Amino acid sequence: MKARIATLVLAGVFALSSAGIVLAGSVNCTVDKVEGDKVTMTCKSADKLKAGAKVKVKASKKKAIEGC
Repeated sequence: MKARIATLVLAGVFALSSAGIVLAGSVNCTVDKVEGDKVTMTCKSADKLKAGAKVKVKASKKKAIEGC
């Protein structure tokens, strides 16, 4: 009985933790200006963002083009 309850609790915790990942969206942006520690960006679908929201910014990597 205790093992069943523990399994249900762990399954619930996993479901709740993965729900946050599913709700997180992505927005494509272009950097317009950088002044010190402030960055100004123009974003598509910016209505998904709110003032004060924490975001993670990752610069796109350019792939090397190799020829013959």
